[in-house]
Amino acid sequence: MAKLSRLQVYEIMATTGMVPLFSHQDVKTSKEIIDACYKGGTRVLEFTAREYNAHTVFEEISTYIRENYSDMAIGIGSVTDAASASLFIQLGADFIVTPVFREDIAVVCNRRKIAFFPGCGSLSEIAKAEEAGCEIVKLFPGAIYGPEFIKAVKGPQPWTSIMPTGGVAPTKENLTKWFEAGCTCVGMGSKLFVKNASGEFDLDKIESVTRECLQTIKDFKNN
Repeated sequence: MAKLSRLQVYEIMATTGMVPLFSHQDVKTSKEIIDACYKGGTRVLEFTAREYNAHTVFEEISTYIRENYSDMAIGIGSVTDAASASLFIQLGADFIVTPVFREDIAVVCNRRKIAFFPGCGSLSEIAKAEEAGCEIVKLFPGAIYGPEFIKAVKGPQPWTSIMPTGGVAPTKENLTKWFEAGCTCVGMGSKLFVKNASGEFDLDKIESVTRECLQTIKDFKNN
């Protein structure tokens, strides 16, 4: 069961402006990444279901976050069917993220009052997602569409909340472009979770870059 309501999840995402997303087969490494992100100021994380043992790792990190970081929302990404969504909700997901819009997943999430952020790439898809109760839609892959797409959508639909994922970089220039275009928040993956020369996650760097990104976003929102 989710520990945070979908309204709380929306508020965290809109306030902090960034959703780090990662995937790893090792529970210990995943916990270390969570620690680094939390120290850097993150209060929302997306764990992507890309590995064969994603559900077992997610169950453990969901419990870890519940016990240690009660103010952090943890969601699951790359979900492709309603059955998987139901499983991860049972394992503690506060929100569900998908690469495409799926009505069956929207039904499951609405039934359980869980936040659902589907991938959309057109005004028609965005409209269908909003009609299904999605408060924030994911623009994916963001690198293909770019900030200008968001700016164009916000013209006729200023009420639409968009989170670009893919093509977002941890630099002031890149982040500013997305937020100037009107995005609500951004999703950031591999470019945030940097590794050292040995191929291991650079936890100190992840913490510092996370802090810098969140400060950049905060400064933009306050101007």
